[in-house]
Amino acid sequence: MNATPSDTKTDNETDVDVDVEEIEEHDDSLGDDVPPTDATPAPTRIGAGAAAVVSAALGIVALSGTWMGKVLSERETLVGQIKTAQGGSAASQIQAIYGDSWHTTAAVNGGFALLALLVGAFVLVRPAFGAPDAHPQPVWVRAVALGGLVLGAIGLLISVGMYFDLFAALPSAPSTKG
Repeated sequence: MNATPSDTKTDNETDVDVDVEEIEEHDDSLGDDVPPTDATPAPTRIGAGAAAVVSAALGIVALSGTWMGKVLSERETLVGQIKTAQGGSAASQIQAIYGDSWHTTAAVNGGFALLALLVGAFVLVRPAFGAPDAHPQPVWVRAVALGGLVLGAIGLLISVGMYFDLFAALPSAPSTKG
């Protein structure tokens, strides 16, 4: 008769039925194993966090002004000076030298405010358009995006008010009638 490994036992061996699944389950509960291959890691949300910070930064820039706005404003001032060098009415000189510069600054700041609004809104509404996620955006991401959205809205209102001279009108030229 052929002997199989289970038939040939020595005195030191015992016949123990080992439940491999139970050992694996207990071993996994210790947390020292590599995670199972079917588990998907939680997304890092680094893109959403970065976009939220960008939205807040754009909102602050929209309120405080930019180097680009200053340069374009100075350019408009120079163009106005060149246009009015040959003469013209005082009202046209004021508009060409100061008004166009003021409106250019308002337009650039309004552009940054609009970008802040769009990026902040995108970060806030993005989860609504994807598949349901077990890991929602962190609270700080939503808070910073909302801050960027609010700063962008305030910046846009101020820029519109500046552009349409709602806060302060251009000075008027004295009339020369005598």
